[in-house]
Amino acid sequence: MKRILGILSLLLFISACDDGDLTVDIIDFSEGPVQKCSAKDVFYKVKGSEMMFLEIPLATFINDETLPDTPIEVQLSSTIKVTYRRYVSETSSENICPTAPAATPNLAEQWVATDGIVQITSKAIKTTGANGLVKITGYTYNINFKQITFNKPDGPQTETIVPFGNYASTITPLAFGFDTEVAKSNCSNSDNRIFNFSAGEALILDAGDYSTLFVNEVTPLSTPRTALISTTNKLYYRLYSGAISNPYFCLTSPTTPTLIQQWDAVDGVAATSGVIEVETTTQGTGFLHKIHLKNVTMKKGNSDFNMGPDFEFGSFVTNP
Repeated sequence: MKRILGILSLLLFISACDDGDLTVDIIDFSEGPVQKCSAKDVFYKVKGSEMMFLEIPLATFINDETLPDTPIEVQLSSTIKVTYRRYVSETSSENICPTAPAATPNLAEQWVATDGIVQITSKAIKTTGANGLVKITGYTYNINFKQITFNKPDGPQTETIVPFGNYASTITPLAFGFDTEVAKSNCSNSDNRIFNFSAGEALILDAGDYSTLFVNEVTPLSTPRTALISTTNKLYYRLYSGAISNPYFCLTSPTTPTLIQQWDAVDGVAATSGVIEVETTTQGTGFLHKIHLKNVTMKKGNSDFNMGPDFEFGSFVTNP
């Protein structure tokens, strides 16, 4: 009897210890960049015989930075999917990217996420030229899966955060292919406008302080006339779908070519940033006004870039 009671006690102890908790598997894809299939919107990482992939529209990855602590968040759904796979041997993109994925190696295990959030934080990739002009060449997107639940073969498993990694995109940087000759508008609706354009891009200064910046008097080299970028003196860059010409700037509501991008200059700070500087010399019977932009930052959405410590906007001539 004592022996039987002992066996029953042991069984009860084992039963009490086994409370039904599932085995927790560790997913670690922290190393290496996230790749994208060329022919479809599938983002994946491969680690030996393991693969994790995210199905999400490429348009989710906007060409803009996210604000601090304000990532893009997308709920998993029938079209937004996260899947983990383990194969019997080393796998590759051939098992996910082609229209007809490779049949080998064989799939050993698959987990499909049934709930969770895709969290994306973006940062601009910038390069600086010899003249200090910064160009945005792409964006890096840090991807995490938050409160994600996988339906495993032995039951569901939920993780607070599963890091997926960084996906990097490339974009065509703004050309800034301007020469050093600018033009002053002779349009009745914008007679204080000065612009420089090349093909489909334009850099435009609406100088509210025109009468004090552009005076027909020579300035000493050490004391150019200055003003700040502000609501009075607005500077903006525009990129169009096609080439533009001088008459375009006189149109009130032009329809073609269409505006693709506009970047606005950030208001200046005295003696620090956003400074418009004008040097005036004589040229024949007229006066040559050379415009420099000092430490000007251009902004669109949450993204910005700096035009360098001394950007030569260009020169134009006025006659007394």
